[in-house]
Amino acid sequence: MSEKDKLPQATAPDVSTQSFMARESWRIFGIMAEFVEGTERLSEIRPAVSIFGSARTPPESPYYQLAEDIARKLSDAGFAVISGGGPGIMEAANKGAFFGKSPSIGLNIQLPHEQKTNPYQDISQSFRHFFARKFMFVKFASAYVVLPGGFGTLDELLEALTLIQTGKSRMIPIILVHEPFWCGLIAWFRERLVVEGMVEARDLDLIQIIDKPEEVVEAIFKHYEARGFSPLPFEREMLLNL
Repeated sequence: MSEKDKLPQATAPDVSTQSFMARESWRIFGIMAEFVEGTERLSEIRPAVSIFGSARTPPESPYYQLAEDIARKLSDAGFAVISGGGPGIMEAANKGAFFGKSPSIGLNIQLPHEQKTNPYQDISQSFRHFFARKFMFVKFASAYVVLPGGFGTLDELLEALTLIQTGKSRMIPIILVHEPFWCGLIAWFRERLVVEGMVEARDLDLIQIIDKPEEVVEAIFKHYEARGFSPLPFEREMLLNL
């Protein structure tokens, strides 16, 4: 027997495989629909700030109250506020914006547990796929405000940093709130990632750490004071190819 004869031979897919392949094809249309519907609903919402933080933070937590205060100040200053639409800090962000002057937007994710839609949303959009939802957070945000959170919060933070660092997304303020929570992570970035050449020292300049709500608003206005909030022509092109 030749070596070629020993190789596995391709066979036609059976009925169950064909059924699975058909489901996969239709799933692509569902993903496309999430991108299209989300883009259409948010396209006129500018400027906006995406706020992130733990879904597990109770209303009595200082983090919850801090997020609500920041969102209210952003809303009254003219920023729509986008959150993940769930409980915890997401709810606090939506609540602060809901009682402010600008729209409160929730990008909800369908999960087996933990995620429950909060009631403080002027615009509520539901997603089955994390990547479609994350795209909306980045595409329509003039700034990221990140409060204490877990894996999901870190995922959103690192996604934004990666896109900006690699030039795939426009430069926006990325603000971490509550220095005691974040100082260990930033120290690790400096002592490991920078020292071992994994990132450039200047990459850490993408991050600001601010504790006071009013200073969060001031930092965002300062970033845009010389250019306005609308994306510049080259930034529009970047967002089209995000």
